[in-house]
This record gives sequence, C-alpha cells and structure tokens, in this order.
Amino acid sequence: MEVRIHGNHIDVDEALRDLAREKVTHAARVWEDVPYADVEFAEEPNPRMSEERFRVEITSSAAGQVVRVEAAAFDDRAALDVAVDKFERQLRRLKERLIGRGRRAAEKHLNAALESVEEEADDELRIERVKRFAVKPMTPQEAALQMELLGHSFYLFLNADTERYSVLYRRRGGSLGLIEPQ
Repeated sequence: MEVRIHGNHIDVDEALRDLAREKVTHAARVWEDVPYADVEFAEEPNPRMSEERFRVEITSSAAGQVVRVEAAAFDDRAALDVAVDKFERQLRRLKERLIGRGRRAAEKHLNAALESVEEEADDELRIERVKRFAVKPMTPQEAALQMELLGHSFYLFLNADTERYSVLYRRRGGSLGLIEPQ
C-alpha cells in the first residue's frame, strides 16, 4: 500500500512520517487491497484552538468507496492516533456492510429478511429531526446573506437565475461554495 504524507502549514519530520506510514499500514490490514492512503497533517495557527491545534486527515479508497476521516488534538501524534483509530473503524464498518449485503442477498426466507431488517436498523444512522420550510427563489448573494443571518454552515435555496435547487456552504477557509445540479 502506498502511503502519501504531506503537511499543510506544518513541516512533517521523518520520524512522524515513519510513524504515520506504520500506523496507517497497520490499520489498513482490515482490508486486503487498499491501494493508497493520503495522510495530511495541518496545524491551526490560531492560538485559541490549542486543544485542537493539530489536524490529521486520512483519505483512501476501498471497494470503490472513498474512506475519509479527520481528527484534531493538541499534539500531532495524538491527532494521528485518533485519526488512525477512526480510519480502522471505518474500514471495518465498510467490510462488515459489504459482507452482510452479500449474505442477506442469499437469504430469501421471510423470517430471515425480517431479522436482517431489524439488524440493519441498529447499524444505520438515524434521522433525529425533520425540518420543513418554504423554499423561495433568490440569488446566491441573497442566500449567503440569509445563511449568515441564520448562523448555519449551509443553506438550500431555489436559485432565481437557474431555477434549480442549489446548496450554499461555508468552506474551511471561511469562503463560500455553491453546489448546483447538472
């Protein structure tokens, strides 16, 4: 497996590179053929963020799915440990889902299908709350203003220019991004 390591606002020394390479390779043992893993170390320059000063992001691919985890801690090695644990957990979860999907497809009995649905419901994410609101046509600039007023990190709106639904979101650097359907 190829492990690519780079830093953002931080110089990654050779000892940390070796440690990251070793830990990520060890975590990827869950999956037989993970082709690569990108490990990015970043340091937050803001002194108020001392508890989460270092951030580690691991991005990989397994079974055609992108696996991405992110962790932050006061120390680069601590952030690496948390990120590697999350990475291993995600790979295990993906593998269990794929194996379970194959096994459930083989079962055609009514009772077995009912049991598998109950088991699946425990593993799936639950929707805690549903909000409904009227979507009014507006320009992206108006949507940005509305998003700021609400204090949200994203905003769904009907784009008055294209007459399609769009999503405006806040990026990590503080700038805004716009998602439009094709």
